[in-house]
Amino acid sequence: MDRERAIRALREAGCPKNVIEHCLAVERTALSIAKKISSNGHKIDLWLVSLGGLLHDIGRSRTHGIEHGIEGGKILRRLGLGDLAPFAERHIGSGIPADEAKELGLPARDFIPETLEEKVVTYADKLVNKNKRGTYRQALKWFKSNLGPEHPALDRFKRLHEEIQSLMKNKRQFQETAH
Repeated sequence: MDRERAIRALREAGCPKNVIEHCLAVERTALSIAKKISSNGHKIDLWLVSLGGLLHDIGRSRTHGIEHGIEGGKILRRLGLGDLAPFAERHIGSGIPADEAKELGLPARDFIPETLEEKVVTYADKLVNKNKRGTYRQALKWFKSNLGPEHPALDRFKRLHEEIQSLMKNKRQFQETAH
């Protein structure tokens, strides 16, 4: 799978132009984050981040509801891209645990990003509003206003933010300022 084929898969699945623009923005944001993480000596597959960023919302060709992640996983498996299905399934919110998934009418299993690549794409998706990159504070404000200030997704998003930020910090710079 190459980048152009991934974009073609979005079109062929029936994703509207605005969803494709969003996916391109998520890919750019995720790659920017991933390159910073990589430059700090962490192992991350940039190609997988690119494809995951592009295809994470392919399920929006069928629905814009929370189940678009599940639909996206099904589409990617039908296309023979099962290794990319977790990017679609696990990016919703900042991941959804099995008990919450069941309450939401999703299959009762964990939809929490596991790999570093999945976490980067999930985080980038939360930073991108439509096709524009925003800030963590803006994304957090969105979560609070749309889900409520006590929703468990806020804590998951905060933890994801902290993990990504710690990986992006320049270790040498951190060590120099710590002394």
